[in-house]
Amino acid sequence: MKAGQFRGALDRDKLMRASLIVGIFKGLRLLFNGPLEHGWPRARNAGPLYRGASPVDFMIEGGIPAMMRVRDHVDALRGGA
Repeated sequence: MKAGQFRGALDRDKLMRASLIVGIFKGLRLLFNGPLEHGWPRARNAGPLYRGASPVDFMIEGGIPAMMRVRDHVDALRGGA
């Protein structure tokens, strides 16, 4: 599908997921400079939130609640909430 050709509707679930992903990657862009910006989501993380899983795996397993926790974590790393 080419950009601008989508004619479907996004339900609330899809809009929430898209918003969270955009927010996470925007936060990572502000936090990191270089390869870590794109590599962080797939890197295994030993922190208490992820317990050895990557943030991507954590979000896949936990759905929207996990995505919200990752977004909050990235914001906290930046010095936000």
